[in-house]
Amino acid sequence: MATQLLPAQLETDSSPEDPPLVSPTVKLSDGRHIAYRERGVPKAKSNCKIIIVHGFGSSKDMNFQVPQELIEELGIYFLLYDRAGYGESDPNPKRSVKSEALDIQELADQLQLGPKFYVIGVSMGSYPIWSCLQYIPERLAGVAMVVPVINYRWPSFPDSLTREDYRRPLVKLLYWVAKYTPGLLHWSVTRKWFPSPSVMEEKPVFFNKRDMEALKKTEGFPMLTKERLRERSVFNTLRNDFLVCYGDWDFDPMELTSPFLQNQNCVHIWQGYEDKIVPFELQRCISKKLPWIQYHEVADGGHLLVHYNGLREAILRAMLLGEEHHLYRPSADKTVP
Repeated sequence: MATQLLPAQLETDSSPEDPPLVSPTVKLSDGRHIAYRERGVPKAKSNCKIIIVHGFGSSKDMNFQVPQELIEELGIYFLLYDRAGYGESDPNPKRSVKSEALDIQELADQLQLGPKFYVIGVSMGSYPIWSCLQYIPERLAGVAMVVPVINYRWPSFPDSLTREDYRRPLVKLLYWVAKYTPGLLHWSVTRKWFPSPSVMEEKPVFFNKRDMEALKKTEGFPMLTKERLRERSVFNTLRNDFLVCYGDWDFDPMELTSPFLQNQNCVHIWQGYEDKIVPFELQRCISKKLPWIQYHEVADGGHLLVHYNGLREAILRAMLLGEEHHLYRPSADKTVP
């Protein structure tokens, strides 16, 4: 896991010949530093520039491996960055839903990505994408949200759906504890009696069978171990991110209009039917209210879709080429209001 020190603050015993131990950063207008990582073809030779937004407890070093053949075929340049407070990026004490979009815009401008770029958000990294659709829609060439988290406070959700969701009271309770008794929450997630070194990894209550297999091949959630959570700065970043994501927003995503001409399918949601963290019923509700969103559903998919073999390629081909695979069409066995 990358440290949270800035380049000028890092003390090391390495020799001058050693490679740098920190990532490149840009300095935002408010003085914060944002660390980033570039992959794919050289930016100047790329056909499409994609910013990938990591989720809760992750970082710019998340696993988003794509076959080199596809990268070269489509001319893809990837930009991954540490969101505020994560990895090597400075925290943002004024974090908000809107600030997430503005960070993305300023990062893109400083790295000269051009007037338009693509964005992919994973899990909790999707609320910055909703923010982009609200606040900087003119900058977007295309959008993909993979198992995007939902906020039960969005007013357009029908009560008949949210009332029956067992996750709603759990989220409400955790939000209250995180907001009003952060010390108690910090104490509870770092106790020695916790049954695992991680608060989430490899627990069937969170993940389905395919997720459990994926966890064997990825580092999972590096910031969610008890050791890292004992660091108050790490805990504060996670708490702040959670409170912004599940707090009150200045807009209702289900009242957004398409930022693209003729409502072409340039916005995509990818969801697992067996996701135990984000209910597929609510994702279907969103896609029904926003018909300009192309909805893809993986029948045996859980919450870790982005780590499944072949899914990253499918996500890119759908967003960049408009391809749709019949395997990822939602089943008709359940409906939503």
